[in-house]
Amino acid sequence: MTDKRISPLQVQIPSVVGLLCLLGIILIFTVPNDGRFGRILAIRSTDKTIRFKPLPSPIYATKKNVWQDLSEDDVHNVTQWLLAQRDLNLTNPETAGPWSNSILFVELNIPNKTEVLPYIDNDTSEAVPTRYARVVTTLRATLEASWQELLVGPLPISDETTVEPLQYLLTRKTNGRVRWLDPDAHGALEDEFLYKVSASVADITLDLCGGVAIGQDNDTLDLIGLTTPYQKDTAGRIIRWDEFKRRPTDKFDAQTLLPQGLFLKTDVTGRDPSKWRVLGWFYNNKFYAGTREFRAAYESPDFQRLKPNVEGDWARTDRQGPAWQHDLLRPPTMLHPNGKARFSIDNAERYVEWMDFSFFIGFSHDTGMSLYDIRYRGERVLYELGLQEILVHYAGSGPYESGHVSHDSHVGIGRYAFQLVPGYDCPSYATFLDTRSHSGGRTNLRRNTICIFEYMSDSPIQRHTAFTYLSITSNVYLTVRTVSTIADYDYVISYKFYTDGSIGVEAEASGYIIAAHRAHNHDYGYSIHDHLSGSMHEHIINFKADFDVLGTQNTVQMVRNVPTTQVYPWSNGKARSTMRLERSFITNEDQGRWNWDDSTAQKQLVVVNQDAINAYGEMRGYQLVPGQPAAATHARLTAINSTSLGRTAGWSSHDVHITAQHDTEPRSAYPFNAHDLYDPPIDFDRFFNGEDLNQTDLVIWFNLGMYHLPHTGDLPNTLTTTAHAGVKLVPVNFFSLDQSRRTVNQVRIDYDEGKVTHVEIFGREMNSSVPDGDVGCCWLNDQAALAELYGYDGPA
Repeated sequence: MTDKRISPLQVQIPSVVGLLCLLGIILIFTVPNDGRFGRILAIRSTDKTIRFKPLPSPIYATKKNVWQDLSEDDVHNVTQWLLAQRDLNLTNPETAGPWSNSILFVELNIPNKTEVLPYIDNDTSEAVPTRYARVVTTLRATLEASWQELLVGPLPISDETTVEPLQYLLTRKTNGRVRWLDPDAHGALEDEFLYKVSASVADITLDLCGGVAIGQDNDTLDLIGLTTPYQKDTAGRIIRWDEFKRRPTDKFDAQTLLPQGLFLKTDVTGRDPSKWRVLGWFYNNKFYAGTREFRAAYESPDFQRLKPNVEGDWARTDRQGPAWQHDLLRPPTMLHPNGKARFSIDNAERYVEWMDFSFFIGFSHDTGMSLYDIRYRGERVLYELGLQEILVHYAGSGPYESGHVSHDSHVGIGRYAFQLVPGYDCPSYATFLDTRSHSGGRTNLRRNTICIFEYMSDSPIQRHTAFTYLSITSNVYLTVRTVSTIADYDYVISYKFYTDGSIGVEAEASGYIIAAHRAHNHDYGYSIHDHLSGSMHEHIINFKADFDVLGTQNTVQMVRNVPTTQVYPWSNGKARSTMRLERSFITNEDQGRWNWDDSTAQKQLVVVNQDAINAYGEMRGYQLVPGQPAAATHARLTAINSTSLGRTAGWSSHDVHITAQHDTEPRSAYPFNAHDLYDPPIDFDRFFNGEDLNQTDLVIWFNLGMYHLPHTGDLPNTLTTTAHAGVKLVPVNFFSLDQSRRTVNQVRIDYDEGKVTHVEIFGREMNSSVPDGDVGCCWLNDQAALAELYGYDGPA
């Protein structure tokens, strides 16, 4: 039987529709209207269909993707097996209630590096590492609620399968258990306590804030609490702060822009609502120790009211204002003038090859996409490159802004990676991959959550003009991208591969800021609307780069440009003020924490293999280059010993951290760290114990920083033009020369007395003036393009 399904990597549209879609784009690719060359880019209009997306070449990975997530059947089987283990007392997630033990999610437990290397580096029949499941359970059938991680395997389920606490990846050994400070949030906490408290002051909130929050569908206010309760100086009590915010009246997600400046402090220790109590109210920079005191102040004649924040078009993201001139014309758009993409994918194994790069793709609930076994010309450069945590730290005069810290892996960066938008998140011609999200024993397919595409930069990667020739090379790179929406912010995470062997890591953010009421917040933000302050905050985004530069035995070399005064044999005995290089090695973990801007000396951090020397006596390596493309080199938290963080994010104290690689230290952060600030399950600071870093397997943990002081241009949403940070991993003395010389996407234009005598195209076929075969959405008139190069005038 013939399978007539259309491939997800191939979409066909009628030629008439294609003509209409592309007409506005194609016209901009014509050359100047002097009639010299004619049209360079054209579409296929003779066929009945136009291939809209170029297809990647199929390829078969020589190894299994040992980092690929569990299948839907695996998750189902693990779930059913666990439910059958009576000693675990687990309830089916579909019927579990607030006093049940249940399964939060099931996914692959990432295998240990020491078990993977013999498999991926061995050409013989070395066995694939045994697969195990990581299971996160919720234990709420008790007064002391907690989460617990379990390790289930080997998989598939068999008589040999066992279950045990998963704790080897944690620095704190408590059988994989973490206390849960607010297990009744989004349930009894609101229904049996907070709404009742709010109802007792409904007349006040109606007057001060223009609405009520009493748990009804027609409520016009919400009580928005901190991600985790206060834990410092609380004598073991669970202290919660909530802020009243208006509910938007339409579809726009603008609630974080509508704070009313009214805060409620409560003690919600334990799980008995009858023992929860109000500790106070905070309004207009005054604290009231209880509802009675707050009401008495409110009813006094000298009570000072704040103006409420009310939504409007200023908070809505739809187009506003008069249209710009020419804006209704279709803008320039990147097209792919071939029927075949210039990279290859084994979709079953999530394995990608592009030019001389190859890598596997993994995806997890907590951290989203990671890349593994990144190789260049078959030699591994990185074993692992991936996001670890997104930290957002606010500040303000009120208790909500002052205490607001978000560890985004807590809700699941991978869980909230949603479908990408062709033509906006990624070019329309990109290849899209699906991912899976596991929750409560179920598996949900997430369509098109990863995109892969080539792109040409708006500037060349190489260029030089001489008096007799011009040499210039296109900067074409491959991007692998995903986007996660964590509450109010969308994070765009991109990995970029360049023809010179460089790898870029970039993060962009856009979305609604969490604003504060303007009153008393002058020291914490600009006034950005009538009664609104743009609360200052910082995004610190942590990545793991497990380098394997020509093997696992690596060292970090620090190369500094330092000022010097030097007398040279030729300087007539006079000192010259200049600069020189200062080379040193980071020899142990006590030296392994660095900031880019902590001295006047420009520093280069290069991961080298001291046993791999090039032909010129230099160590081959890869350099970590900060501030790409436009970020400040400062990529650490400004607050020192933050009260809101405790010991949960030691990786945020410096821009770069270097540790010895251990299977027991696979992650710098942990989703539930915030529930035990001063004894977190993963305490990153405990990674540092003076271990030797000379020619050993090491890991670099680096941060991307976005220091955000919102202004009026952040309304309604923050823009990626400023919320954009990145680094590049750049080969240093790794190759004998620049690897981009291998591309044919360059030209040399020879000229003499202002006339071009020859255009060297390095073997590219540029004789075509009509479409030939399957050319995809469009084709390039090579002869017209070549003629345009022959029209170059050269230097005067």
